[in-house]
This record gives sequence, C-alpha cells and structure tokens, in this order.
Amino acid sequence: MSNTIQLPPIPVEILGLSDVEIIETTLNSANEFIIKVKSTKEDIHCHQCGRLTDPYGNGRTIKLRHLPILGKKTFIEITPPRGRCSHCDNNPTTTQQADWYNRKSPHTKAYEKHALFSLINSTISDVSIKEDLGYQAIQAIVDRYIETDVNWSLLKELGLLGLDEISLRKGYRDYVTLISSRVGDEVKIIAVLKGREKETIKAFLSSIPQNLQRTIIAVCADMYDGYINAAKEVFKKKIPIIVDRFHVAKLYRKSLVSIRKKELAGLKKILSEKEYRTLKPAIALLCHCKEFMTDDETKMIAPLFKYSPLLKAAYDFCCQLTGIYNSHIDPGSANQKIMEWIANVEASQIKGFKKFIKTLKKYQAEILNYFIDRNTSGFVEGINNKAKVMKRRCYGIFNLKHFFQRLTLDFSGYSIVGEMAGAACM
Repeated sequence: MSNTIQLPPIPVEILGLSDVEIIETTLNSANEFIIKVKSTKEDIHCHQCGRLTDPYGNGRTIKLRHLPILGKKTFIEITPPRGRCSHCDNNPTTTQQADWYNRKSPHTKAYEKHALFSLINSTISDVSIKEDLGYQAIQAIVDRYIETDVNWSLLKELGLLGLDEISLRKGYRDYVTLISSRVGDEVKIIAVLKGREKETIKAFLSSIPQNLQRTIIAVCADMYDGYINAAKEVFKKKIPIIVDRFHVAKLYRKSLVSIRKKELAGLKKILSEKEYRTLKPAIALLCHCKEFMTDDETKMIAPLFKYSPLLKAAYDFCCQLTGIYNSHIDPGSANQKIMEWIANVEASQIKGFKKFIKTLKKYQAEILNYFIDRNTSGFVEGINNKAKVMKRRCYGIFNLKHFFQRLTLDFSGYSIVGEMAGAACM
C-alpha cells in the first residue's frame, strides 16, 4: 500500500517558477513534497544553430530540489520536451532548458540561492546538516556562483587598495596575503595569494588592468618591505603608498611600554611597599595607553609622574605625536612637525624611542602620505579579523581558491544573492 498522499492543487505562483503549470502535488512516505510540472513554453531552439526546432517527444524526467514548503523538503519533477533541428547536419535533437534551473544541476536556482544565503557567515558543514545536503553538493553550488579568482570585468574602480597578511596555521606559519579594495563604504576581496614574497605581490599588482590601475587612489600597508617595495615598483610615483597610522602608533606606544616597565622597576626598588601600592591606580591608568585624560585622571596619574619625570616626558612625547596625526594638516606641515618632534626626543634624556625614530625615518615618505587624504587601512584590519574568525569557524581552510570564495561570500554574499535573477523567489 502506497503512503503517498495526493494533495489539492496549489497556485503555480507560489513556486516562483516561470513557464510551467502544475500537474500534480503529492506528499510521499519520506514526508517530502513532490510537485510535478510541465512546460508551457513552446519554442525549443537548436543548441547548434539557434533556430527553432520541430517537436520530437520528451527528454528524461528530472527531479530538482526546490525551496522548502512548510519546513518540508520540496522537489520539482519535470519532463522537458525535445525538439529536432531540420536545418543542421544529422538533425540533432535539443532538450528544452527552462531558465529556473541550471543544466546538470540537481537543484532549482531559487534553492541554490537559498543555500548560498545560508552559507554567509556559516560553514559548509553546518549548512550541510541543516539542509540535509552533501558537502560536495554545497561546494558545487558555491563554484557555480562565486568566482575562485578576481573577475576584473566586474569591477569599475578599485579606490583604496589594502595589503596585509594572516597565518593559516598556528605559530605564524603558512602566510597568505589578502588584497582588498574599498570604494566609499564598500569593501571587496581582490585576491588571496600564497605567501607574502615581494615578487608574488608585484606579479599580482602588475596584472591589474590599466583602466583599473588608474582608479586606485592609494595603497595602504603595514611596514613590511615586501608590500611597500612591490607597490613602489609597479605603481612608481603615480599612486601614493601609505604606511598606516595605527601601525606607527603601535610602535611608539610599544616604546612607551618599554620605558614604563623600566621606570616602574626602578621605582619599586627605591619606594617602600606602601608608597608603591598608592601608585597602583595611576599605573593601571597608564597601562591603558590613554593619551587624552579627563581632569580626574590627570590628578590620579600626577603622583606617578612626580616620582618619574622621565616617564611623564615619554608620555607627553606620545601625546604630541598622536596630536600631529589628529591634526588636519598637509604633508609638508606634518613633515616639519615630525622632524621637530624627532629633534626634541633626541635632545632629551629618553633613549627608549631610539629604535622607533629609526623606523620613522626609514618610512617617512610613506608615513607622510597619510596626510594627503588621511586614508587608513582600518578596513584591512576588519578583513583580517573576519578572515581569522572564518578560519577558526571552519577549522582551517587551506585551499586558497575556496578561501577566496568564502571571504567573498562573507563580505559580498548579500549583494551577490540579491543581484541574482529571480532573487525574489527566496
């Protein structure tokens, strides 16, 4: 005895499929909806010459997974008509192709969009369990819709280019370089490259079409010479290379930390335990690297600075450099102020900034480029964080093409799915 239940007819509009009519709707023993449809489209164009064919029976019946109805799996069954061409040699036959599914795909396009939508900020394993769909089937859907490399023809401009790296494995091993672009508020992944060698980066930057190179306003990077030199050699002086201000700030604050530790170690030796304990709130405040304090915080930290004038001087130098960065000045004025800052530090008794000043002088031109339009690589750090989260969520992704696909999906998935024809069916 069959457990299949015949159901009343449902409007074809519910399915969101074009050029079909529903023949039968059933609920099978596996609690799945099976909806049989037939094509209402009469024309069949020859796959060789493109001209209309003569009717020639039907092709094989295909079963396609569709969007769930009432939480149940739903399948569309269709037997597409065939046509025979009287114009081509050997009279080839052609099976009619509807626009709501891809040839050789076991799903409707609407269901594939649903699967892609579910995969954004998730994992293939999770979606596989939720949709009761094989891992490879989901990867095949990703491959159909998401490029494995940048498609330059889809980009109109690149805007601000960002270069940075992450490690695919613990212990800072297996680096990959992430290249991204920001135009306004829109961030795109441009490439995921193996390693971070200069020649690899240079080869990719050289591959950017000339029409898109002209749309790059600047290149942001950290102080890694491989990135800076690769960009310089490709773009010459046409495009400014910017060393991000936050990487610079990280270095001079690191210098302050070293000075603080040395000074506190000295104070601990000369002060009584009780006196040193009274400085704990001020030390905690300084450890937060606050460069702009309220009046109450200034009073709190004053006793510490009284015991260590050198620490106060170092703190003031950090505040001055941050103040330069926060000033809306041109590169020439910034250069003058930074050179004055260097002279003042070198004239002081503070030696803890020596290594930082050496770095500052080495990358001075790239650091000053920040003051042209005050561009930063903050968006690059956002990409890095998202890539690291994705890497942990997926327990590692070592196929770089899949890595690029997944980053693209996480960053641009909503717009990609929304732009697909028939997105309203979702």
